Amino acid sequence: MSKYILVTSGVCSSLGKGVASASLGSLLECSGFTISMIKCDPYINLDAGNISPFQHGEVYVTEDGAETDLDLGNFSRFTSVNITNDNCITIGKIYNQVIQNERAGHYNGRTVQVIPHVTDEIKRTILNIGTRTNADIVIVEIGGTVGDIESIPYIEAARQLINELGKNEVCTMHLTLIPCITGGELKTKPTQHSVKQLQESGIRPDILLCRTEKALDTHVRKKIALFCNVSPDAVFASVDVQKSVYELPVIFHKEGLDTCVLKKLALPENRCNIRRWTLFLEKLNAPGPHVRIAILGKEDYLDDCYKSVRESLFHAAVTSFSAKLELQKIDAETLEGLWNEKEIAAVFRDIDGIVVPANYGQRGFVGLLVAVKYARENNIPYLGINLGMQLMAIETGRSLCGWHDADSTEFIQNCKHAIISLPEEQAGLSAAGTMKLGASTVRLVKNTKLAGIYKKSAIVERHRNKYTFDSKYANDMAMHGLVVAALSEPDKRVEAFEWENHTWGIGVQYHPEFTSRPSKPHPLFISFIEAALGQKR
Repeated sequence: MSKYILVTSGVCSSLGKGVASASLGSLLECSGFTISMIKCDPYINLDAGNISPFQHGEVYVTEDGAETDLDLGNFSRFTSVNITNDNCITIGKIYNQVIQNERAGHYNGRTVQVIPHVTDEIKRTILNIGTRTNADIVIVEIGGTVGDIESIPYIEAARQLINELGKNEVCTMHLTLIPCITGGELKTKPTQHSVKQLQESGIRPDILLCRTEKALDTHVRKKIALFCNVSPDAVFASVDVQKSVYELPVIFHKEGLDTCVLKKLALPENRCNIRRWTLFLEKLNAPGPHVRIAILGKEDYLDDCYKSVRESLFHAAVTSFSAKLELQKIDAETLEGLWNEKEIAAVFRDIDGIVVPANYGQRGFVGLLVAVKYARENNIPYLGINLGMQLMAIETGRSLCGWHDADSTEFIQNCKHAIISLPEEQAGLSAAGTMKLGASTVRLVKNTKLAGIYKKSAIVERHRNKYTFDSKYANDMAMHGLVVAALSEPDKRVEAFEWENHTWGIGVQYHPEFTSRPSKPHPLFISFIEAALGQKR
């Protein structure tokens, strides 16, 4: 039977509950335990697919095609858990299931209420993960902060789980904030109030993980323990990292967090082998060459919206080349109107490679085309993902084929040369715009650079796209040096392009960033960073 760790937080949002949960999960794996991880989100959306990335960051896509919160990406990068749709619970999913149950008559005419029906559904969903995966430990991150009205059903369900499963079967870890005020004094009062509010909900935390700028001394730990009714050796510091969140597993292990959790769950304290993390940090702290990569997008979207892409570039640079990665974020709109070659060159001065990740909407479209053209004409390593791949075809159509109206029907519905369009539009059908989601097979074209990178004839990659390249333009593209490098199976749609006479110019329709790990970078990102380092030399 699985044991459970319930992770809550208080004081304020964005304390790093996701990476803290993932880091703890990694340590438990390093101790030989099998784990699973769940994110409980309080929003009423069924999933993250329709939430603006400006509000919520990137949408992480699982192998089975679920559109989830970006914390699921953290779970995947830190652990070996195979994330699926079941690992992401939203209150929208819960209410949807409860309503379906009511319509089907499963409640035998009872009045449907938050307690017990919603809380029972939350508990059933959480326990089902333990049963399905047979994991030794299931880590459940409860989104939001204690006191949020949206999180109340999750907190109540957690309280019931603790009572029903019993002692040593559930461990509750509460993440909170210890602010540092002017003069350097650490203040514990916000943590005291947060724990008090959690206790008023019926939950007494077993462990406190305190987010702080600097280490907690013995006096502060004892004060927190006294006023929060926990043991002093169950108060831990989550100190701000110096260079990367991948420092956290090592920090937590030195603090003894994993040992404390195992003791609470009455599990054997196996030797924790964190060599893969220390090895990564050794490379990070002793960098060799520097590589500077420009990542293009909308100004508002350049941080968490492209989180997996940024992390994948980081994995490849550090793990494969012990290189120091410098990311230059460029707002695509600033390139619009720059038709003077010197002005454009000034923007990309000292850039070793250019990445255009997935983007949505027409804003910044012309600026992205400027970047693609500059990379092609100046032989700069270029990686395009999703729209970044589609732009390679549109730019070729406009610049080399002479089709000044070449475009995507996502932006211009009635353009004469609709190089990118919905599959239904290409077949002459009504445009339904069904999203292609999740993992599927991609067949690589022989003797292409892409096939050489993967060293395989077929791969499985994750997708999240509606629009595709119209294959009737493939010959026109090839005549001007843009060759097809991969096709989907079984429908034979174009999945990748590469520039024929170019140092390194590849665009892919799929999302390789979702499968990259710190200790196992994705081969496409490895090859791109290698090309960028070569460009620097």
